[in-house]
Amino acid sequence: MVTYSLYVHIPFCRQRCGYCDFNTYAGIEDLVPAYVEALCAEITSVKETVGAYLPVHTIFFGGGTPSLLTVGQIERILIGIESSFELLPGLELSLEANPGSLSLIYLQELYKLGVNRLSIGMQSAQPEELRLLERQHRYEDVINAVKWARKAGFDNLNLDLIFGTPYQTLESWSHSLSLGLELKPEHLSLYALTIEHGTPLAHWVARGLLPDTDSDLAAEMYELADQQLAGVGYLQYEISNWARQSNQGELLSCRHNLQYWHNLPYLGLGAGAHGYAGDFRTANVLSPSVYIERCMRGRKEQFPITPATASALPIDRVTEMGETMMMGLRLTGEGVSNVDFMARFGQALIEVFPKEIEELLAAGLLEWVGEGHEVLRLTPGGRLLGNQVFMRFL
Repeated sequence: MVTYSLYVHIPFCRQRCGYCDFNTYAGIEDLVPAYVEALCAEITSVKETVGAYLPVHTIFFGGGTPSLLTVGQIERILIGIESSFELLPGLELSLEANPGSLSLIYLQELYKLGVNRLSIGMQSAQPEELRLLERQHRYEDVINAVKWARKAGFDNLNLDLIFGTPYQTLESWSHSLSLGLELKPEHLSLYALTIEHGTPLAHWVARGLLPDTDSDLAAEMYELADQQLAGVGYLQYEISNWARQSNQGELLSCRHNLQYWHNLPYLGLGAGAHGYAGDFRTANVLSPSVYIERCMRGRKEQFPITPATASALPIDRVTEMGETMMMGLRLTGEGVSNVDFMARFGQALIEVFPKEIEELLAAGLLEWVGEGHEVLRLTPGGRLLGNQVFMRFL
């Protein structure tokens, strides 16, 4: 049975961070009630188009700042989802949150709704780094958010951190990591800062007001983080993600993101959301106001198209194989199984990508591992040059 994941995009923020190039908007919170109704209309349109309840095993509220929505608004969206999809037992229901937007009562109510995984945007524990990133919280807010989340019943928490920021040192990065680890999250996502075109940070760098990123220092920070996390029992399972094991020995990885990395179907709901289903990669309109207008108009479409879809790119078999490699090789331990690849495509990895695999093996960026050498994955050195590896398969 094909199981789906749902990504629900909430594009509202109190203030846009200087490094952010996501589809987010500040100062238009008056649109939130209409946006919630439009989301519910898009959700309903999927059920009407398919004519059946698609089975869903993960839901992820991302943004933006989903925690800016009231509990009642999140409940309204979840009621729409429950009415339009088959929610499978053991559903993983994640929500991204900014530390400064949380309270104990809010988290208790979220937990009662069925939200069972929280991703908190810590980013740094250093006040000067948070100011540079234009984050509207302090490390103390992260401490409180985690404390309240535990009291509310959450036992699956992720912390996001950013490294490679201007003026950041190995020492300050290690200190932020240590403070994050003191909070004992089940999961950590560590991202190298990228200066994205059109962001305030890119403008400041272009004007010489800030130094550009130092890729060599960022690589040192990445390796330091891997050593530091391994030393306290976290396992790296994806290029940017580490998790602990549960008391039952299960690795507490993000199941929703595994759907992406296994190149399996998911629906993107909301303004600017992307999806992959029915052999199409879809993207919704960016503007929240246009999104609202299109969803409430309710034009009938053919799955996986919804009234909000701005583009739908057909994915042929060759492209799907390349994307399966690009996404699967991000999984540092699991890699891409030749057995699974053959079951999906009817051909062995070496048949489809003989030159690419041979050259990347020779360069020391890929390796065969596992019993019978049936799994292809990045070498430790290949993790630092992942993008160069991935591009070879597209």
